[in-house]
Amino acid sequence: MAGQITDVKVQKRNRKRVNVYLDGEYAFSVGLLAGASLGRGKVLSDAEIEELQRLDSAETAHDRTLNYLAYRPRSSSEVRRYLGDKGFAEDVAEEVVGRLSGAGLLGDLSFARFWVENRETFRPRGQVLLRQELREKGISDALIDEVLAETDEGRSAYEAGIQRAKRYAHLDDEAFTEKMYGFLRRRGFDYEVVRETVSRLLLQRGGGEPASSDSS
Repeated sequence: MAGQITDVKVQKRNRKRVNVYLDGEYAFSVGLLAGASLGRGKVLSDAEIEELQRLDSAETAHDRTLNYLAYRPRSSSEVRRYLGDKGFAEDVAEEVVGRLSGAGLLGDLSFARFWVENRETFRPRGQVLLRQELREKGISDALIDEVLAETDEGRSAYEAGIQRAKRYAHLDDEAFTEKMYGFLRRRGFDYEVVRETVSRLLLQRGGGEPASSDSS
């Protein structure tokens, strides 16, 4: 494909890309950034064309990832998987991850904190389940330990229990206890935490403790 550039034209349908013509024939297209140094008369070798296309791929991957990050924080593993699914080469994915991490736009610790805080707000769950979810997102055990150390599992269990207690309000204490134990265990809470939470909820049902959304 090596040859002399005879023309560089901005695409009509995408003003952010240019078509490059070598020896009078269309050869390839690149983004404006990758094509900024191109001009008529310049001779390109196969290696130079390959590097231009690699730079263009990296820039495209970077732009797509920024859109991907716009919805919520992502882990490095998620970004690598996303770019792989989009057909980008592994070295391009690594370059994008490094670039975004260096700019403070990508970090496993911030992602893990976001994930846990989101769960705490909308669907409280225990550390067993949170650990499993974070591992599936590619977060290291060391970072998971750091983030989970910041959580109060007793408070999370109580918040989850208060939300579910309304659904079980018609049950007698025995049925309430059985249902609540099963619910909290499925949410990944430790047995002892579940026991203490159910005891507290039973007290509130009997009027022994005022209902509250704050366990402190």
